Amino acid sequence: MAYLFDTDALSEVMRRQPNAVYLAWLRGIPREEQFASAVSIGEMFQGAYRSERREALLERIETWVLPALTVLPFDVGTARVFGKLQADLESRGVSPGDADVQIAATAVRHGLALVTGNVRHHQRVPGLRLETVLADARRTSTGTT
Repeated sequence: MAYLFDTDALSEVMRRQPNAVYLAWLRGIPREEQFASAVSIGEMFQGAYRSERREALLERIETWVLPALTVLPFDVGTARVFGKLQADLESRGVSPGDADVQIAATAVRHGLALVTGNVRHHQRVPGLRLETVLADARRTSTGTT
């Protein structure tokens, strides 16, 4: 199975102490099955530029994150899926926000499971398969269920 990693899942590997369970799972995923949306990469760069640790974070993005996966563009086909998903969510009175829906649209368009620690943001998106290993690992490590 191939995966699209949302911003939260990508950022986890850049933490000073990333979740060990998540890292162990991630090591078992072949490189050719790891993807990210250009939207997530943009959010990561935004976070780096806003940080006091700007240079270190930019370096980690360039040397750790980008070489480890394939970045998928937000193209016209993905924009069409986004528009449909966003309209559906809005008609039901829910919307997790444009960036989250854009990332979800990328996963849906390419038939990828979305890896996220923010299940709540994505669970209402129709047709989206979620991989909750990061959320589950966080709950286990904090003792919450």
